Amino acid sequence: MTARLVAMSFEARTPKSVAGFWGSMLDRDVTETDDGFLLPGSPTQVGLAFHRGSQNRLAQNRAHLHLTSTDAADQHRVVAQALDLGASHVDVGQRPEEGHIVLADPDGNEFCVIEPHNSYLAGTGFLGELACDGTREVGVFWSAALGWPLVWDQDEETAIQSPAGGTKVAWGGPPVAPRVGRSRQLFVLAAEGGEPGDLAAEVDHLVGLGARLLSVDQRGHGELADPDGNEFRLRPA
Repeated sequence: MTARLVAMSFEARTPKSVAGFWGSMLDRDVTETDDGFLLPGSPTQVGLAFHRGSQNRLAQNRAHLHLTSTDAADQHRVVAQALDLGASHVDVGQRPEEGHIVLADPDGNEFCVIEPHNSYLAGTGFLGELACDGTREVGVFWSAALGWPLVWDQDEETAIQSPAGGTKVAWGGPPVAPRVGRSRQLFVLAAEGGEPGDLAAEVDHLVGLGARLLSVDQRGHGELADPDGNEFRLRPA
């Protein structure tokens, strides 16, 4: 049994506007949900969601997006489009000789526009990678939880990818920044089948893989934590 990855959800001060930014960047429709706004994904592109959260940011984000480019002109076009939509340049310690360009969306979430001809992200599509802070253990956990094979497993760095291809989800290995408060980004999963028993069975499956059950709300939706302590949500399909 495996769960389906619905989206990576970002806590946002202005979820509607930042969802609109990413909808324009990724050319996706924005759907309003019970707790925010969703940019649905596809079999090869990870969905994104935005929910309202605290304005106090206690630590740097533990995940950020990588957008790909086909050539130098395309990289310039993507950067220019993002800036026109309200993004800004940001310095996270990148070196001048590195080819990627680091920006922040209007809500302050960092993302990178990757240099053209990057072989690691070849064939992944425009949303090439969701790059996360985390251990090898958590990469192995998510591979098993989603049924996505490990496509990179070296020097404690891991990456997984849908069997259909597309967006990679990666963890950079140690040193892992200490956790401060709740995660501002979390995975939203759907238990296939849609029946209450399917949800309970998927919780048991995830716990068996190394997750911890944190809570269940009045709708029966679960909040769990992966082996690194990162919260994630499980709901019916």
